[in-house]
Order: sequence, then C-alpha cells, then structure tokens
Amino acid sequence: MAIFELVGANRWQPTPLAAGPFAGLQGGAVASLLTAEIEALAPARKWGTAIASSAWFLRPTPMTGLRTQLSVVTEGGRVSVIDNTLWPVDDDQPCATVRVTLSRERAVDVPGFTEPVGAVADPTRFPIRTRRAAHGRPWFMEAMEAREGDGVAWFRMNQAVIDGAGSLSKAPLSAVLGPADWTHGIARPFQDVVADPNPDLTVQLFRQPAGEWVGIRAQARWRPAAGLGTGSGVLLDIHGEIGRVSMSVILVPFPPQMKSAPAEGLAPASN
Repeated sequence: MAIFELVGANRWQPTPLAAGPFAGLQGGAVASLLTAEIEALAPARKWGTAIASSAWFLRPTPMTGLRTQLSVVTEGGRVSVIDNTLWPVDDDQPCATVRVTLSRERAVDVPGFTEPVGAVADPTRFPIRTRRAAHGRPWFMEAMEAREGDGVAWFRMNQAVIDGAGSLSKAPLSAVLGPADWTHGIARPFQDVVADPNPDLTVQLFRQPAGEWVGIRAQARWRPAAGLGTGSGVLLDIHGEIGRVSMSVILVPFPPQMKSAPAEGLAPASN
C-alpha cells in the first residue's frame, strides 16, 4: 500500500499514514507526493535526476481527495526546473507547492580528486524510536522505522509514497523528504513547551542515496522573542554525506487540548 493512492489523472487519496501529529497531513508527506510525481515523469521527459526540492506549505492540507498540477519552468539542456502544486479536489485555494530541480549527470575529470571512502554505518545497532501523534490515530511517522544514536537520527521508509515510485530506489529525492521534514524537531532546544511547524522545506542532494537508510545530523536555533527559528542538518546514507536540509520554524503555543501532546522529534519506543 502506498501513502497516497492514485484515483484518477493527477488525483490522489491520502491514506491514514499521510496524517500529521495534529490536524491535516504531515508536510513531509505532502512534499514527498509532489516531488515523487515529478520524479516518476522524469525518465520519459528526459529531465535527469532530481537533485533539489523546495516546498512551501501554504495552509494545512486536509485528509481528503487531492489534485495536483505540474508546470514546467524550464526543460532541456542539462538542468530542468518543474513546479507542482496541490489543492483539495473541491477547493480553489492551494495547500502546498514544490519546485524541483533536475539535472542530467555528467562526469567531470578533476586531476587528483578521489571520492572519500569511510566506514559503513549500521543504524540497526541503535534503539528503535517512536512517537505517537496527539490525535492517537495512525500518522506519517508510522510509515518509517526510526533509530537514533551517535548524534544521528536514522529513518527507513517502509511504505512507498506513491505506487510505482516514491521509494528510495525509484524516487530517491522524494523518499528523503519525509525523513528530512523531522529535522527541526530532532534538535529542538526545548521539549513540550510550544509547537514548531515549518512553513517550508528545502533538500539538496549532491549524491544519490545508497541503501534504504537516511540519516540526519540535525541542529535547530530558536528566537522565542520573535516566535521564529530555523532547522538544518547534514543528510547521510550508510556510506556518508549525501546533501543538506533546511527549513524555517514558526513558534506557536500548543492548543489547550494539546498541552499534553508529545513534542516534535523522536521518543523511545514503548513496548
């Protein structure tokens, strides 16, 4: 089962695993859907490999039927740039949009340069971490396995974002976006005091990930007096660095009914 099911041309039905911790869908799930749709079209359109995605979450995306629309900004040559926007099927106000950069890889000979070789990481040696959503129902975190240790949070998607694509092997960038969306929560300075939604998400890859695991070495900075912050991090696979992630953070009080909700980030697995 995919996290989003195709129900018609550019029409999608989210499953419960697309939900966020409060109301609506998780931003990382939405960004993954929009990017996966572009990656699925890339081979036929000869756009190359997706190397960067910038998402803007314009308003909460409801758990309802959704429609998307792609727009080509530029294509041809070595670099293509494609936009994709999301609406509820019965609403004219968009919920989110992404801009994806794709490139045809071309080897460049640099005398004296060799690819760095490091030790292969084994995320399975760290404990599994889980977190329940405030609403108590299934949500996006359950679409992945999470582990944490030595300053790195590791994620392995166990569901495809969309049928036929959206896995790390078939749509690498979209599969990275879901884990990357947790960056600001992994390193949040304080727990259980405020909610910290991110209105945007940017991921850039200089190397395609190998294997099933995506790691994040995260950091976050808050300025409570302004209600603002940032999250950023180094992205890794088991062989080393693959890119970077960054997002803005908006600090808001927990709704009264959510005061006891667990904070963003990862909590130890409960048995």
